Amino acid sequence: MSMRRKNVAVKARAEITVMRIAGGWSKSMTVADYNRNIKAWCKAALAGEGGSVSVVLADDAVLREMNHTFRGKDKHTNVLSFSGEGDERGDIVLSYETVKREAKAQGKTFESHVAHLVVHGCLHLLGHDHEGEKEAKRMEALETKILAGFGFPDPYIVAA
Repeated sequence: MSMRRKNVAVKARAEITVMRIAGGWSKSMTVADYNRNIKAWCKAALAGEGGSVSVVLADDAVLREMNHTFRGKDKHTNVLSFSGEGDERGDIVLSYETVKREAKAQGKTFESHVAHLVVHGCLHLLGHDHEGEKEAKRMEALETKILAGFGFPDPYIVAA
């Protein structure tokens, strides 16, 4: 008996690892919530692309040092993305204190801001950028669409 194989697009599998190395992350969500939510946000942003992604939950000291070492900027930042090679998609590193400060200043929930930065970082790993106005609009639209799928508001509308 001969069987024909249908042309079915098979999505690549993304392996996502979440590590908490520093900061007050456990004050805002449980470890189970971080693992489940961050993996879901990454998978949505990767849209079927394979590879491995590590999401590192750190603090201001770690991010400031990394920002200085890898970007030559001696200041705090909320998220950094590092592209990998081959099957390794890359790493995303978030700072608890900066994310918390920004969420409060922008009138957002901590969770929605973390979701935005995780999606933002994943899109960078896929090659998206926001250096030019056209690229920024395209990336922001993708972020907004992905986050809306989780019930989060447009991250670019800041509450007054």
